[in-house]
Amino acid sequence: NPPTVEDLKQDFQEAKNSHDAHTTDIDKWLDNLAGTGTAAVKCKKGRSKIVPKLIRKQAEWRYASLSEPFLSTDEVFNIDPVTYEDKAPAVQNSLVLNNQFNTKINKVAFIDEYVRTAVDEGTVIVRVGWDFEEEEQEVEVPDYAMVPVPADPNLPPEQQATQMQQIQIGSHMETQMVTIKNQPTLYVCDYNNVVIDPTCEGDLKKASFIIYSFETSLSELKKDGKYKNLEKIQFESTGSILSEPDHENKDDSDFTFKDKPRKKFVAYEYWGYWDIDGSGIVQPIVATYVGNTLIRLEENPFPDGELPFVAIPYLPVRKSIYGEPDGSLLEDNQKVVGAVTRGMIDIMGRSANGQMGYRKDALDLTNKRRFERGEDYEYNTTVD
Repeated sequence: NPPTVEDLKQDFQEAKNSHDAHTTDIDKWLDNLAGTGTAAVKCKKGRSKIVPKLIRKQAEWRYASLSEPFLSTDEVFNIDPVTYEDKAPAVQNSLVLNNQFNTKINKVAFIDEYVRTAVDEGTVIVRVGWDFEEEEQEVEVPDYAMVPVPADPNLPPEQQATQMQQIQIGSHMETQMVTIKNQPTLYVCDYNNVVIDPTCEGDLKKASFIIYSFETSLSELKKDGKYKNLEKIQFESTGSILSEPDHENKDDSDFTFKDKPRKKFVAYEYWGYWDIDGSGIVQPIVATYVGNTLIRLEENPFPDGELPFVAIPYLPVRKSIYGEPDGSLLEDNQKVVGAVTRGMIDIMGRSANGQMGYRKDALDLTNKRRFERGEDYEYNTTVD
């Protein structure tokens, strides 16, 4: 009982209204952070347009204080055993996790983006996964042979049994599959490109689906190896990334590849639950489609069967997946400070303080030039 592309798109459209309402809030918070967009001041010509960076200053203080605990230590994970028998595995797992996080992942870049996303947008959505790659290589394999062990001369003949031992007598080259990558992956998602089931009531584990859009190409999909039906993708109707209104592209350039293998397009990855056997009980699945072409459909490959996303709210909101940033609290303060500052600047700019006036016939041309240069000058004695 597989889902169709229309079924997957139906879930996407039903959740889009709730998703768009939240993205509108985030766009407003980011405008207030930068002082642009909706936060920019619209006024008459000649008036002050300054917008104080009150929210930005607060965010800069937050970045360092929140990043420092994670970047100042090599032991990000501390695993405590539950029982005495768990002590040795806990130590081993702690070493493995910390090694992966410190050497296999760009920890500095991830933590910096993680913290800045939380402070600026109020919610961090991290897509977790596993990167596994192997290839064929020529490996030297040892050759062994069984040889008898010399008898112990101190034992009587009836107690001397023939024993054999294995020793290496050489080696040969053999083609084997060698693991190149076997590590976790972490990716901070763009809030515009992750649509979450709005009925989960703030608990991501209760979400029936999460739809994630990403940019890819035919070459990348073929190299990955888990996608099918790639020859059925309609590149003419799919179009470029800029033609996808439901996907946010941060690249402002209109550059596109013309060749088919490198041409970028948008794919939608559906992680959720579906009644795939008609039993009435849903099971975890993953599906990927490009346009109207389904290129992947299988059961969730992760052992726990859960959706591979983690959502972290900065300032939690009751019964909501999404949180709020500091900017939601400082927005009114920034507007008040901005209004007062602009008023002060306009009053000073429009006042007559510092200006000087003199009669037209008080100075001749030569002394007027001296006066403008700040030099000593003479004025007409016949003028009051």
